[in-house]
Amino acid sequence: MKYKSVFDIIGPVMVGPSSSHTAGAARIGRVARSIFGRQPEKAEITFYGSFAKTYKGHGTDVATVAGILDFDTSDLRLKDSITIAKDLGIDVSLTTAEELTEHPNTSRIRLSDEKGSTEVVGISIGGGKMEITEVDGYSLKVTGSAPTLMVLHDDRFGMIAGVSNVLTKYQINIGHMEVSRKERGKHALMVIELDSTIEDKVLHEIEQMPHIVSVSLLVPNP
Repeated sequence: MKYKSVFDIIGPVMVGPSSSHTAGAARIGRVARSIFGRQPEKAEITFYGSFAKTYKGHGTDVATVAGILDFDTSDLRLKDSITIAKDLGIDVSLTTAEELTEHPNTSRIRLSDEKGSTEVVGISIGGGKMEITEVDGYSLKVTGSAPTLMVLHDDRFGMIAGVSNVLTKYQINIGHMEVSRKERGKHALMVIELDSTIEDKVLHEIEQMPHIVSVSLLVPNP
């Protein structure tokens, strides 16, 4: 096995006890918060598999909520995150499910307020790393290791070329791209991993394109 850095061997800087059940869970929560784009009024969290069996002992519950509060994995406030969330007026609910999932360390997070909601499914794959496998019912793969552009758009011809042309205009290189849709001719979600982050003016230009529903940028967590 090849390692990209020493942190792949010794794990992340984190509040313990487990890189998979604590740090990975916190990063899932933090990406969910980033996709939602603001502090939620309600956070509904469901744990599956190993998460469901050991979430209290391994701190998966407080870690996930800490991520939703946008705390880093090394933030000492992690252990008090549920109390902090309640003090901020966030309604937090924690449940478990016996439903079998493809990965044992799986969580489903639904964040909502009066403006709308976002539902994210993530898995903790070890060493503090995670993957987002679903957003609002769209299947995808987001690791959070690179700046990631997420574009929800009408499922029409030319959309991929249009977004790519904007990125080319600003000399932004695409590392990986995938498109997911629930039903042909409705909406589709374009997920693009970039070699560098992008300025707000680029996001704005993409937002102004015809048939674009929403645009968001996920910046890598520390």
